[in-house]
Amino acid sequence: MPTALITGVTGQDGSYLAELLLEQGYTVIGMVRRTSTINFDRLTHIQDKIEIVQGDLLDQMSLIGILQDYRPQEVYNLAAQSFVPTSFTQPVLTGEFTALGVTRMLDAIRLVDPTIRFYQASSSEMFGKVVEVPQRESTPFYPRSPYGVAKVYGHWITVNYRESYDMFACSGILFNHESPRRGLEFVTHKITNAVAKIKLGLASELRLGNLDARRDWGYAADYVRAMWLMLQQDAPDDYVVATGETHSVEEFVSEAFSYLDMDWRDYVVQDPRYYRPAEVDLLVGNPEKAGRVLGWEPTVDFRQLVQLMVDADLAELQQEN
Repeated sequence: MPTALITGVTGQDGSYLAELLLEQGYTVIGMVRRTSTINFDRLTHIQDKIEIVQGDLLDQMSLIGILQDYRPQEVYNLAAQSFVPTSFTQPVLTGEFTALGVTRMLDAIRLVDPTIRFYQASSSEMFGKVVEVPQRESTPFYPRSPYGVAKVYGHWITVNYRESYDMFACSGILFNHESPRRGLEFVTHKITNAVAKIKLGLASELRLGNLDARRDWGYAADYVRAMWLMLQQDAPDDYVVATGETHSVEEFVSEAFSYLDMDWRDYVVQDPRYYRPAEVDLLVGNPEKAGRVLGWEPTVDFRQLVQLMVDADLAELQQEN
């Protein structure tokens, strides 16, 4: 059986990717940072089927040790400081994990076994203040946050190692992808969780920032399939993974509230505290290349995604209460 290493395995994407790889017959190694408390909530249903190892993108020797011990054929680098607002308050830490961490992993692969296939989780936030609509693989980057800047570094260092050392290194430029496993700090899950709480009488309002920002939202379980497909190709390359549709935060809010027969205007309060220092107004990707080369396409549309998340939050809150 092939062996795959996933960094960031406890995150939304890591858990879905681990599920997919197990279905494909892989031995899955999940890397986690050593902390006093590690949250395995997203992995409880498969935790006995994967091997958890401790490593850190800030410590290259730990990465070399893991690669030597487990000899994976594939490495999926999903670990990062990935919350955009936090990148403004902790820009140096974001750079260490999200940018230099990629270099440490790539260099560890180069030293231990340069035949390992590597996937880098790039981001639509790299496009930032977009210079082309929709955004494709050749669209110039214009990041608007320390997170976006760090992801640009991670993207180009992946290209550099591919071209310099003939490594099979790919970047997936993933647009926003959500699910019930999304962290509550992210606006989509913040919205669906609040809608469910308001419906159950557990909350009375939802405070949000910019409602006009537009994003290309897809389903995380669809997007991890694209990651795997990239590493199954004959040659490494970079791909935009997106739905090709864009919706505003207001549309997301409206869809979530109306699904439970409520008017969002009765509950939503715009709060200046949630505005970013530099906003990304519009993101929408062109997934034509991923469809043509990888045979990938999304299976869950915008409305289905919102309803799926609302249903999951409603069920969880009803069980708790």
